[in-house]
Amino acid sequence: MKMNEGVEWAMHSCVNLSWLPGEAVTAKRLAAFYDLPTAYLNKQLQALTRAGILSSTSGPKGGFQLARDPRNITLLDILTAIDGADDAFRCTQILKAGPGADPKADYREVCLVSQAMRAAELNYRRELAGQTIADIVTRVEAQSPAAPENTRTWFANLKS
Repeated sequence: MKMNEGVEWAMHSCVNLSWLPGEAVTAKRLAAFYDLPTAYLNKQLQALTRAGILSSTSGPKGGFQLARDPRNITLLDILTAIDGADDAFRCTQILKAGPGADPKADYREVCLVSQAMRAAELNYRRELAGQTIADIVTRVEAQSPAAPENTRTWFANLKS
């Protein structure tokens, strides 16, 4: 499974925005932080806005900010906003074309490959749903206590 790189960008942007409460930050400024392409990051930020994770305001003081408390934004919320809600594995029921197939069987339910992949998908999604942006922020701050202030200083000193 290959996850859209925009998922990573969106998660990092949400962490940074958590340290800038009440401040609207443009896509250009958020992109500059990691030297990302602004237009592509903006698409990810718009997807987060449509999902209610971010809010956006237009105008000279416009930009993006968290629309919800970081404790209420899961990593699964972000993944779903960027990559969609479809499962990574999609059983196409190829067993129906195999020898001795039962044309009435729903192989999505009885196929052991399908069952194993579904169980893995559920565990993966459960793990992402159990972690919030606030959890990541807490771990970043424990590992790098200066990160919040350094981030605020960087954005405060960035021109335009």
